[in-house]
Amino acid sequence: MPHNSPVINLPDGSQRSFDSPVTVMDIASDIGPGLAKATLAGRVNGKLVDASSLIHDDADVAIVTSRDEDALELIRHDAAHVMAQAVQELFPGTQVTIGPAIENGFYYDFARDKPFTDDDLKVIEQRMHEIVKRDLPIVREVIDRDKAIKTFADIGEDYKVEIIQDIIPQGEEVSIYRQGDWFDVCRGPHMPSTGKLGKGFKLMKVAGAYWRGNSDNEMLTRIYGTAWPDRKQLNAYLHQLEEAEKRDHRKLGRKLDFFHMQEEAPGMVFWHDKGWSIYLTVQNYIREKLRHHGYQEVHTPQIVDRSLWEKSGHWDKFGDMMFTTNSENREYAIKPMNCPCHIQIFNQGLKSYRDLPLRLAEFGSCHRNEPSGTLHGLMRVRNFVQDDAHIFCTEEQLQDEVSAFIDLVYEVYADFGFTDVQVALSTRPEKRVGDDAAWDKAEKALEVALDNKQLKWKLQPGEGAFYGPKIEFVLRDCLGREWQCGTMQVDFSMPGRLDAQYIAADDSKRVPVMLHRAILGSVERFVGILIEEHEAKFPLWLAPVHAVILNITDKQAEFAKKMQKSLVSQGFKVELDLRNEKVGYKIREHILQRVPYMLVVGDKELETNTMAVRTRSGEDLGAMSIDEVASRFSSEIARRGHAVLEE
Repeated sequence: MPHNSPVINLPDGSQRSFDSPVTVMDIASDIGPGLAKATLAGRVNGKLVDASSLIHDDADVAIVTSRDEDALELIRHDAAHVMAQAVQELFPGTQVTIGPAIENGFYYDFARDKPFTDDDLKVIEQRMHEIVKRDLPIVREVIDRDKAIKTFADIGEDYKVEIIQDIIPQGEEVSIYRQGDWFDVCRGPHMPSTGKLGKGFKLMKVAGAYWRGNSDNEMLTRIYGTAWPDRKQLNAYLHQLEEAEKRDHRKLGRKLDFFHMQEEAPGMVFWHDKGWSIYLTVQNYIREKLRHHGYQEVHTPQIVDRSLWEKSGHWDKFGDMMFTTNSENREYAIKPMNCPCHIQIFNQGLKSYRDLPLRLAEFGSCHRNEPSGTLHGLMRVRNFVQDDAHIFCTEEQLQDEVSAFIDLVYEVYADFGFTDVQVALSTRPEKRVGDDAAWDKAEKALEVALDNKQLKWKLQPGEGAFYGPKIEFVLRDCLGREWQCGTMQVDFSMPGRLDAQYIAADDSKRVPVMLHRAILGSVERFVGILIEEHEAKFPLWLAPVHAVILNITDKQAEFAKKMQKSLVSQGFKVELDLRNEKVGYKIREHILQRVPYMLVVGDKELETNTMAVRTRSGEDLGAMSIDEVASRFSSEIARRGHAVLEE
């Protein structure tokens, strides 16, 4: 029973007692006027609530200010409401529908006869700033369902009436938030007033959206915006968007002739020579690493009978994402992953515990019938190659194998220039195979491995694969964006489902533990990440062209050809540009093509048997002999992207 004299426990361990129920704002004011002014909301026993929320009982309370992570959701939700108010003030008769906070911003869908234009956005944004200056109190009201339906019906908000009728059960109350004369149905929470929104917002674009996401319904107009705690963070985000636009792998892929995609093969890549050169460099680098770490490279069929996928559990889980085909009254699936096929290789011939661990790797070409709306350049495709591998081991070998893989992952990422790596442990999903005892054991194994490596990691409940928990490795790029790439999954179930066994030391038959692991994930996607990370200005070892030799006049053409032939014979990717153009023009053109080195030969270089070496950044390295050029290239390639060659 409430005793109406709550004791409040604060995050710093201190307590404050009150003689009567208090709001979050009351607590902030009791701590100090500065905190009260900065208060946006509160967390009461872990739940995010309005600053006006009344607390009757003893509770754990944290005050939320703009410095807290929770603030972003509040700011973006409030920005959506302020935008909706601005729209309805400027364009009477417009109906508001749904307007949530989303990653990096917010949106609202509007019903209006005439769609909004980009010019309208400027006017709406200006009105939003005016509403912020009004500093309107944001007040929560609770009314019964029937009154809410009548209230919105009376002002012509048909969509709101439908939402209330469909979502709010009979007899329940409806939460409404008011700011001035404007109001909307909303669960909240919200900040205390519109003035708390500040100046850190901007409207971004207009798009179409079907009511409630159903293409059978009417088309609405959606306005997207972004919102941040202050103008500085907004500008930083807008700058990031500009940089991302410049680095967009789809645009660079076309501009630099790396690859293209077309409607006749949606979600599948047509690699051109230069793009394929990058792809093969990445693939061969991984192949070399795996060879040194004791992996056997295998290759398995693209099309496998449906029965294998049913037995493995994939058909039940992923059947709607598989491409299928029929032949001679049999149904086949084009493989969406490689694991069941690798178990078939393991099953050939009787295995002993002495054969374990057995590490089988494959650059396996997989197909998944991803929805067309989710396809995005190289980042989301229907056909991709995984740098996939499966390790078959005993339970006693499990920790050593996971530990060795973690070391390998960090080694590879560092060579590609990624040193900011986030780690997460994803545990059992609701829909899974295997008993709880096996899941307990698998999850504990990964947790111990991460702790033994003294890595910081976050828990992601329910995000594991259907056959086992996984460690996820997330790269943070130069723009602060995160890319989930590597995974390590412990599987106690699938080997048994597919009859994998080995003979233990005591001559008993046992089922091996199967570790599913990938470092890059999809090679296509990783190449896309690399293009954007480097803006296609690759370090020499990844560059599709290492250098271009340019002559000044026809007199040096034969010498240039001789130099190119020598460098190519040493394994360097060197092209010739013998066009009858000014050398400055040719240099600029190859800089735009992101070529790392320009090797210029004129009369002076012809006499001294050298080449004038320039970098794409404009640095003049002077004249070098062909042996000096080759030595420089070899050293730079050997150290990958590292500044100093490792011993």
